[in-house]
Amino acid sequence: MAPRSALLAAALALSALSPQALAAGGPFGIDHRVNYDNSGIWKRSYQKDLAAGAALTVVGGALFGNSDSRLGHTFDQALDSMVLTAATTSVMKVAFSRERPSETNDPNRFFQGGSHRSFPSGEVAEISAIVTPFIAEYRQDHPAVYALALLPAYDAVARVKVQGHWQSDVLVGAAVGVAWGLYAHHRRTPLIMGLLPGNGLMVGYSRRF
Repeated sequence: MAPRSALLAAALALSALSPQALAAGGPFGIDHRVNYDNSGIWKRSYQKDLAAGAALTVVGGALFGNSDSRLGHTFDQALDSMVLTAATTSVMKVAFSRERPSETNDPNRFFQGGSHRSFPSGEVAEISAIVTPFIAEYRQDHPAVYALALLPAYDAVARVKVQGHWQSDVLVGAAVGVAWGLYAHHRRTPLIMGLLPGNGLMVGYSRRF
């Protein structure tokens, strides 16, 4: 399915990090710690800015957009997808309690308890969840929307480069985000915005003022 391009882009980008990926470990046999790189476009601060900016854009678009319009409805779907993805990855992080590459060079250290939260990547999942409804909605009319897949792909590589996640962490995170994004897109009525009354303070704000 076309929206899976976000996941595919992340996988291709990660495969370019090392030609020896298949000799590594982890659940897919691809996990290995790369040389730490927190410079240039890979700076951690840029990753945080991307995640925060994407989230704020979606929340603003859902709250103040016209939910009856195509774009507003897609923002509503993206909000659903983002929230459901955040809940899912939060539970998975606690359940799998995997150590990060910054904590160990062994990619097989799952179920370590404590504050270990490597699997899956919440940021990559979030961004994948946000872009998927837009790609699914506009891919036929505006093929350029596929460029949005570069955002989770960039974040996936960046998270691995700063040793915040293993390769499988970001791939599974992307898969979770894409899955919830597709689910949200196929729902005719958004979950979160649908819970608010049609004449509420937020829903329809742009139309009333």
